[in-house]
Amino acid sequence: MTNLVVRDNFFQDLFDFRRDFDQIFNRILLGKPMLTEQFVPNKEFDFLPAVESYVDKDSKKFICRVSLPGIEPKDVEIQAKGNLLTIKGERKVTRAAKEVDVMDEEIMYGSFERTFTLPEGVLTEKLTAEYQNGMLEITAPVAVAALPRKVEIKVVPISKQMAA
Repeated sequence: MTNLVVRDNFFQDLFDFRRDFDQIFNRILLGKPMLTEQFVPNKEFDFLPAVESYVDKDSKKFICRVSLPGIEPKDVEIQAKGNLLTIKGERKVTRAAKEVDVMDEEIMYGSFERTFTLPEGVLTEKLTAEYQNGMLEITAPVAVAALPRKVEIKVVPISKQMAA
């Protein structure tokens, strides 16, 4: 049986537009600073993997998780330059047979590239990456000076308030 749904870049562009639109509203409504993705001109990629990133204030670490199921770690490249983190790679088709009648085709194959601006204070020279169960986790320590600090409010005794 032939594939009943014709896939072209138009539908992928709609999905990408919706994801980008959702991210914009999440940033506005939640008021949370998120990593900002850099625009990569003149490059078209087949898909963009899902990413979550945050600064863990307790352990003083930057953590970035990238969902890469079906992608071998050897097919992923991580680069840090200045305050930019770039993750690129490729998900390759792994079908054993060359001639197949595709029934469903929802998994995206091909190359991807994501570039993010790192939060202030991330020590890029100490970046580490681990790959487990299809999740790539990139971590780096954050300089203590870059973390927000809590300022204690001192209460003035009543006797000093009356003297003034």
